[in-house]
This record gives sequence, C-alpha cells and structure tokens, in this order.
Amino acid sequence: MAVLMVAVAGMLAACGGGEAPAPEQPAEPPAAAAPAATGQPRVFFVEPRDGAMVTSPVKLVFGAENIEIGKVPQTVEKPREGIVHHHLSVDNDCLPPGTIIEKVEGGAWIHFGDGSNQIEMQLPAGGHRLTLQAGDDEHRTIEGLCQTIKLMVK
Repeated sequence: MAVLMVAVAGMLAACGGGEAPAPEQPAEPPAAAAPAATGQPRVFFVEPRDGAMVTSPVKLVFGAENIEIGKVPQTVEKPREGIVHHHLSVDNDCLPPGTIIEKVEGGAWIHFGDGSNQIEMQLPAGGHRLTLQAGDDEHRTIEGLCQTIKLMVK
C-alpha cells in the first residue's frame, strides 16, 4: 500500500501536485484545404476553408508545400527552378499548365509577385469560387499548382 501511495504522490507531483487541471482547449481542427504532405508540390488556401460562410472584407491566406514561394526578381532571364509566387482569381477556374497569367491592372488575376501570401478583399454577397494558382518568374502556370474553393459571403 505504501508503494502505491508513493507512486500516486510521484504522479501528482509530476503533474503539478493537487492543482486543478487546466481546462482543455478545443483542438484547432485541421484545415480541410490542407491535407497531409504528399511530397508533391502544391499550393492551397489556409483560410478560408472550402465551403466557408464569411463576411466581407474576406481575409485570404495561402500556403505552399514542397515548393518555395519567392519574390519575382526585377530582371528575369529564365524562371528559377522550384520557386513560384501566388496568383488569385475570383469566379474563374484554374488555367491550363504553361499559360502565362496576364498582369493587367483590374484584370481577372491578382499577382503576388512580392512573395506575399495573404490579402483582405471586399467580395459581394453570394457564392464565389476562389482560385489560387502558382506561377513561375514569367507568370507561367505549372501543372498541379492550383486549387479552387467555394465560399458564401453573407
């Protein structure tokens, strides 16, 4: 019996004694748009999640795995291998691989050539498709580096 009491006392001391346990914090559920790494390069929405109900302005955060996100250099002789930057479009689909994403003021695509990975933007109420697509230093799309999610703006 004494051995059992010593063992229990040791466990209590290791856990902080007789103090009340800290309340459990709800675990942050994994982002539906960010499944486990597969080794393949990919870009994805960290937030919002696919199917989310949001209010405007909407904060968008992008992620990438197994590929580097970088700032586009001032002068591009040829695209750097393994370095891309994000492009975002609202209510458009992924462009085919090898397509140059046009950089037009007020155009269909927002370029993140500075290497950033987030934006807050006003979206009108209703359903929308958001497409995130990576491009190389020449803004050329790369196979498999695109994701589209749907969301509803209140």
